[in-house]
Amino acid sequence: MTTDRSLLEDMLSDENLNKAYLQVVRNKGAEGVDGMKYTELKDYLKEHGEEIKEQIRTRKYKPKPVKRVEIPKDNGGVRNLGVPTVVDRFIQQAIVQILTPIYEPLFSEHSFGFRPNRCCEMAIVKALECMNEGYHWVVDIDLEKFFDNVSHDKLITIVMRNVKDGEIVSLIRKYLVSGIMIDNEYKESVIGTPQGGNLSPLLSNIILNELDKELEARGLHFTRYADDCIILAGSSKAADRVMANVSKYIEKKLGGTMSRFRTTKI
Repeated sequence: MTTDRSLLEDMLSDENLNKAYLQVVRNKGAEGVDGMKYTELKDYLKEHGEEIKEQIRTRKYKPKPVKRVEIPKDNGGVRNLGVPTVVDRFIQQAIVQILTPIYEPLFSEHSFGFRPNRCCEMAIVKALECMNEGYHWVVDIDLEKFFDNVSHDKLITIVMRNVKDGEIVSLIRKYLVSGIMIDNEYKESVIGTPQGGNLSPLLSNIILNELDKELEARGLHFTRYADDCIILAGSSKAADRVMANVSKYIEKKLGGTMSRFRTTKI
């Protein structure tokens, strides 16, 4: 595992940056606020790559705001995403690649979203296994809105437990406060983690790992895929108790709220 002292230089190594570039190009994606296409990234980095690395080393790099994009949902609503510029997607991907080996061993075995060698189908199988053991009451928690209200200080405090490199932490905080462009108007981002960037899934898993570990400590049967979490209980009364306790934990300990709680018997 990479040592904390060398995290920044590992992030800025040619090997890591080349890997990040290839991943961003492979993902394609829309333009951010500067209008740069992913196909233009290679030439841009040839001209400005060393300058960007030096700005990051000296904490002078300033991410651009994300561009608000509304994605229609099946239920008729919309999901708000924040699209970073292609350069910021590249830098975020470079961060993700050096933090993932640190956090993977720490994440819960019940978490399946946006992790290496894990998928939605595995989460479903885990839930079915619990149901086969007699846990037929399902508490369905939608955590989509949770990320709109996450405290930056709370998230950074959690990150700093395992990331001691101040430059990396500083860069992550800059992405949290980079702001949002909505219809060409700038809006500050004082709370919340914009969903849509390369760094977003990892940050989401880092803070929701707190919830995962709490549920494990309580001996609950659950499975989580990104912002969808289901907890399985053996009775209606147990499900209601779980719903109340988990709601209280999320609000008081993590400083967020849920989009929806629903209890169903399967």
